[in-house]
Amino acid sequence: MVRVLRSCLQSILKLVNSVIGMSGLAMILYSAWMIRVWQRQMGELPFGHDSDYPPPWFIYTFLGLGVTFCVITCSGHVAAETANGCCLYLYMLFVVLLLMLEAAVSVDVFLNQDWEEDFPKDPSGNFDQFKNFIRSNYEMCKWIGLSLVSVQGLSLLLAMILKALGPHQYYDSDDEYALDRVPLLKNAPPQYVVVDPGYGHGPKNDAWIRNSDKTNR
Repeated sequence: MVRVLRSCLQSILKLVNSVIGMSGLAMILYSAWMIRVWQRQMGELPFGHDSDYPPPWFIYTFLGLGVTFCVITCSGHVAAETANGCCLYLYMLFVVLLLMLEAAVSVDVFLNQDWEEDFPKDPSGNFDQFKNFIRSNYEMCKWIGLSLVSVQGLSLLLAMILKALGPHQYYDSDDEYALDRVPLLKNAPPQYVVVDPGYGHGPKNDAWIRNSDKTNR
């Protein structure tokens, strides 16, 4: 029963964790699009050190979040597959840190009226476009954000339950394997070994053959 429950939890954790990975891939694709727009407008990549423009921190942030989500997804799949305690602890640590970061940003946005001043000016203009998109589609963005946070919380809960169930019980001992099959050996028929008298050579074997011939006569 525990083995079946563990397998179900592993499958559900992989499925839920895949949602985080798809979100990370979407962020990376959006970052690639923003990099392409920056290159088309400025004539250079935003990662150049000798650029005359200030660095577009919004592109860096989105790209970093996308890569972070993908790393968390990979660690979650490894933890779900192996059910190892260290992997599960590391995965839970990543998810908790991500939730704390999201909570800090959310609190700053909702409680601080001048939250926009906490962020530097974005020369690419993508930050302003992102804000306008959220304001014009607030209900949709709200449910998307809540769904993503719920998925992260559910993955954390599943990892905790999987850690409480413990790792897989693998077969280690040959003695235990043999003891389980001893009753089968008791019912096995006796084995006879037929030895050819002429197989060996020597005085003892020759004397035994002569005695056998005399007995038969």
